Amino acid sequence: MYSFQSSQRPAQQPAQAARAFQRVGIAVDGRLMLANHEEYACTAVEMSPGDVEFSCQGRPRINERVIAYLDHLGRLEGIVTEIGTSGFSMTINATDRKREKLAAQLTWIANKHELGLPEDRRHDRLTPRQTRAEVVLDDGSRYSCRLMDLSLSGAAVDIDIRPPLGTPVRLGSMRGKVVRHFMEGVAIEFATVQSRDSLREFL
Repeated sequence: MYSFQSSQRPAQQPAQAARAFQRVGIAVDGRLMLANHEEYACTAVEMSPGDVEFSCQGRPRINERVIAYLDHLGRLEGIVTEIGTSGFSMTINATDRKREKLAAQLTWIANKHELGLPEDRRHDRLTPRQTRAEVVLDDGSRYSCRLMDLSLSGAAVDIDIRPPLGTPVRLGSMRGKVVRHFMEGVAIEFATVQSRDSLREFL
């Protein structure tokens, strides 16, 4: 079984700290945005809590800032360190708490197949092709957001506001309520289970 441990020391620089973690082979799909705001589908093929290698058609420059949204893992931000023939690698900028969470998530992903573990969601996650969206509150207030995670029963969005739990909201044409707060935004549970057709504006 995989387990992630770091030999990181406080004096290490970010790139050195990233290499202090063990990478593991994965296959997690998502989307990423380059510094010029171009978006591309991507797959994380190797990852640790400190860095990640993507297979992607997008070709950033060394030291370019990239933001990625990965299924199961959410939002990642980092700086490009290597360019390969089919993708690139980048560091992951994160707090110690975020790295601990990533380590737990990666351990789950790496061991899930080996242990025959089921998914921990009622419905499969979907990869949104259209990540820009808008959340509307009951009073008509509108807030731009970015889809991080989407399923037939709910969504996670990167958004600046944190409405109280239970707040009714609308995401696109779907009505729901806020059920969880996290570092980057909020999780929304749809009022009814959606069909793929009703989510097609994002897929």
